[in-house]
Amino acid sequence: QKQLVESGGGLVQPGGSLRLSCTASGFTLEHFGVGWFRQAPGKEREGVSCIRGSDGITFYDESIKGRFTISKDKAKNTVYLQMNNLEPEDTATYTCAIPMTLVCLPDSMKVARTTEHDYWGQGTEVTVST
Repeated sequence: QKQLVESGGGLVQPGGSLRLSCTASGFTLEHFGVGWFRQAPGKEREGVSCIRGSDGITFYDESIKGRFTISKDKAKNTVYLQMNNLEPEDTATYTCAIPMTLVCLPDSMKVARTTEHDYWGQGTEVTVST
């Protein structure tokens, strides 16, 4: 069964760190672009970071730039999102995905449309609070 599984979410105090993992099973994600998306309560889902499969080009939304780092471990078939200096505004459900129409550029990230061939994880919750 081909799927993405996230882990690493939890409760952390402001200024703390978490590392989210997105592990693929049943297929190799090496050549796919992978995105991290988040959805805060009462808000729409937004793309916050992505890494391109072909050359490792990365994108970061302004809200996380300088605090989050996306990376890929080919041997572990896993993409990570290292989150440092977390803020209450980062509280959300974080989901990794491989949308087939993902365009990941250094200054933008866009999913043109959803398709039946997309892969989405189940999401992991991150809560930043005292």
